[in-house]
Amino acid sequence: MSYKKYWYVLGAVIGISFAVLLYYGGEIYREMPPIPLKVIDSDGNLITDRESILDGQNVWQSTGGQQLGSVWGHGAYVAPDWTADWLHREAEFILNDWSKTEHGVPYDKLDKEKQAALKARLVSDVRSNTYNPGTETVTISAARAKAYRFLSEHYRKLFMNDDEYRTLRDAYAMKDNTIKDLERMDKLNAFFFWTSWAAVTQRPGKDITYTNNWPPEELVENKPAGSLLLWTGFSVIMLLAGIGVMIYFHASSKEDHPDSYPVTNPMAGLFLTPSMKAILKYLWVVVLLIVAQIISGIITAHYGVEGQAFYSIPIAEFLPYSLSRTWHVQLGIFWIATSWLATGMFIAPAISGHEPKFQKHGVNFLFGALLVIVVGSLIGQWAGIMQKMGYTTNFWFGHQGYEYVDLGRFWQLFLFVGLLIWLVLMFRPLLPALKKGGENKPLLILFAISIIAIALFYGAGLMWGQRTHLAIAEYWRWWVVHLWVEGFFEVFATVVIAFLFVRLGLVKFKTATISALTSTSVFLSGGIIGTFHHLYFSGTPIEVLALGATFSALEVVPLVLLGFEAFHNLQLSKATVWLTKYKWAIYSFISVAFWNLVGAGIFGFLINPPIALYYMQGLNTTPLHGHTALFGVYGMLGIGLMLFVLRSMNTEIEWNEKLIKFAFWSINIGLAAMALLSLLPVGLMQAIASVNNGLWYARSAEFLQLPEVNFFKWMRVVGDTIFALGAVAFAWFVLTLKVNKK
Repeated sequence: MSYKKYWYVLGAVIGISFAVLLYYGGEIYREMPPIPLKVIDSDGNLITDRESILDGQNVWQSTGGQQLGSVWGHGAYVAPDWTADWLHREAEFILNDWSKTEHGVPYDKLDKEKQAALKARLVSDVRSNTYNPGTETVTISAARAKAYRFLSEHYRKLFMNDDEYRTLRDAYAMKDNTIKDLERMDKLNAFFFWTSWAAVTQRPGKDITYTNNWPPEELVENKPAGSLLLWTGFSVIMLLAGIGVMIYFHASSKEDHPDSYPVTNPMAGLFLTPSMKAILKYLWVVVLLIVAQIISGIITAHYGVEGQAFYSIPIAEFLPYSLSRTWHVQLGIFWIATSWLATGMFIAPAISGHEPKFQKHGVNFLFGALLVIVVGSLIGQWAGIMQKMGYTTNFWFGHQGYEYVDLGRFWQLFLFVGLLIWLVLMFRPLLPALKKGGENKPLLILFAISIIAIALFYGAGLMWGQRTHLAIAEYWRWWVVHLWVEGFFEVFATVVIAFLFVRLGLVKFKTATISALTSTSVFLSGGIIGTFHHLYFSGTPIEVLALGATFSALEVVPLVLLGFEAFHNLQLSKATVWLTKYKWAIYSFISVAFWNLVGAGIFGFLINPPIALYYMQGLNTTPLHGHTALFGVYGMLGIGLMLFVLRSMNTEIEWNEKLIKFAFWSINIGLAAMALLSLLPVGLMQAIASVNNGLWYARSAEFLQLPEVNFFKWMRVVGDTIFALGAVAFAWFVLTLKVNKK
């Protein structure tokens, strides 16, 4: 059978999508908010300069960056969004200063007419773009200069060790002396000022700010632009149209199932090569990393209610919130990626029946390299957050401050080299099968493409430097997070599962190939350009918002049919008696379909439309989507692939059914409870607060310490406990499983 039309569609999708992504990436470079050479007041006095702003960005990164509060909405959720916080405090200070000077009372004591007059003057002052391209200078009013000095003192007391701010630090889960010297603190203030300046200053010739009027702040007239409403409506139309097309395609296509399923297990006679046996230690490390991630997650979640201690144990001095959250996120990426990479190295020789010379040594070498990367990067992040490194040393060996790619540049390069080694280890056994051809060649080619993409696309994380503009760093960071983690790993997983079902005799090669090619085309048609939905308010042009809104809606389209996939997999699990041995692997794939629909689909689309994200960016609605999509989809897929590998290593041994059943259901029920009992209600309450009062309030200590909010924070203990018990049970199951097979 010819698959040319499927390949043409896939090629067109990838080619056109990346052309658009790269073109508007160039537009981001061209239209990003300027970093002025100097910031001066109306009398010509120097307030700050470009070097201080860029150094301040490095200081921010060394504190944990996006793991301690957020900037432009990206980051952690206990401390404030520093952009929104600075902007609101600046507006309040100026209004009160003017009111006291001119009327003798604070701003909130004035009548509405006088308030309106002062507010109009403030809006004119702060929204006017005074950047001079010729001199690269920004001039601010005397009132803003005075506010700058006031806020610099406020943040100095907060980030350093002022006793007056101890309660506020506790509410923000910040350790004492987060910043240890005044020079660093001055530069951090310069960076915070610049992020706020970009958020309130109008683009030249336009009536929106550099961040598309984000964050919502009534005092300075930061309100959603009409374009947000327009593209929100258009995204819903695209979603409905896409769903209609998908349903038509599904109804008109005919699945070609085998006439009968094998009466015996085709994997029972699988010969385990030395490299395949060497994969077992990867799986042992994976479960240990899962346990470590859960421990760091429990500590991180608890910091939300007890900011510098863990059940009264003062641990913040050596394990602050920003570090525990860093490790929680980083360990999740490490174990999920490791489980997938290990599965690939197990599957490749099984597909080809070929074990290249020294393949086992390569697998063992990569294992050692990955251990060094994990341990080295975690230690480096600790040293960086403890302020034990200079700016350059921290960038290379410490903490880069960008969520999901926190590890220092040296460890990034090391991991990139490790992925290239994995690429070689994957291709060596696959080459004979690729050369041989046959009916499985198209699926093998797609498998090879996904392998190359996984190895190479992590390199996007090397595209920014120590002092790269924040808008540019965010653009490339989402190439890693969205395209590498969510995109090409998804393609890899689709093809691997197709191969596994074909190997078991449950699906024909023709059906698996068409399904994999079609799924990949549909997913990438929205997924590649859909990367822009992360960049609506990160100093990008308005076109990014339009494209992100349109194509991120298309990402949800294929998820509406996941119920059919789950039902199909459930039917396959009952197709023949011997398949009960693979029950929990297939159940994990069913779980992936469920969480794809709920976590990636429902909770993802909850925040992705522009008008929704305008108010919800940086709230607990984001980790709601993050936990249910990252663990629910990619984590459960990693677990399913691990279980398939473990079963294939020994098809005869009886598993502890009670233990694996308990682990599976506890993990899934715990994740659901975590989402529904805590993250969702807190996120929705924050969203209401953001709409009514602004993002600054939804992220403030005042709001997050309300009794009703604290109640739902504590409710997370229910889900976390159930989830942790299931994860520990799964780890125990893997570590005690006897899989030796000659």
